Order: sequence, then C-alpha cells, then structure tokens
Amino acid sequence: MKLEDEIKQKQFANPYHRMMVNILFTASWLQIRHQRILKPFGITPQQFNVLRILRGQFPAAASVSLIQERMIDRSSNASRLVEKLFAKKFVDRKTCPEDRRQVDVRITQKGLDLLSQLDKQMNEFDARLKHLSEKEANDIADMLDKYRG
Repeated sequence: MKLEDEIKQKQFANPYHRMMVNILFTASWLQIRHQRILKPFGITPQQFNVLRILRGQFPAAASVSLIQERMIDRSSNASRLVEKLFAKKFVDRKTCPEDRRQVDVRITQKGLDLLSQLDKQMNEFDARLKHLSEKEANDIADMLDKYRG
C-alpha cells in the first residue's frame, strides 16, 4: 500500500520529505512485526540483537563494549541488556582475567536454543518479503547505505 494511503496524507512538501517519512513509517512497521515475533519468547528486539551478536562470536566470549559497537540500536544500554539476559540464563558473564574492568559475555546453550527456535520464526518473517527480488532487496539496502553516507 502506498504511504499516502497508509497515513492519509495527499502530498508532501517534496520527494525528500516523502522519502524520510516513508523510511520512518517502514522502520516502525518492521519493528512492530519484529516485536510480535519476540514477545512470546519474553525478549525484546535489543536483547535479541545481543544474543545474535553473541551467537556470531560463539564459542568465544565478547566484551560489553564489543556488543555495544555491533548493536543496531546503539542508544541501548548493553550492560543492562546483558544483565537481563543473564537473569534469564541466556548468557554467562565473567570478569576478564587480563582486564578486571572488562566483562566477558558468552551465550549459553539455553540462549542458543532460543535463537534456534527464533530462526524458524524469522525465516517465516523473511518469507513475507519474497515479493521483492534479491536484486530489489540489495538495491534498497544499497540506497539506504548511500543515504546514511
């Protein structure tokens, strides 16, 4: 559906304004759908992001600062997210032996199992985007990269 129909706006000040509103609207649309998938599993999109980063590092640990650098939402408090995931037993954390100020975080088997379950849900979510060709998906991603330039 066209943006103008979705938000009931007939026109925009210029094409750049329409583009900006469309990016924000689409980001919100995606985020809502993402949250719906994660809610039954008791985690937030930011916690999911941390778990995915840690799975990418597995079996090695990651520092909280590395997690923070790699997060999609960099305004999130990585330390607080790790604490919540630790309370749910999805991660382990230990003081780094080389630098006592650093905390090493590693995903647990319970965290890996959760992500395995979520992979199925995310694959179904991705399948809803198959009306776009791979070239179109790459073109959109490239344009967004260029925009952030």
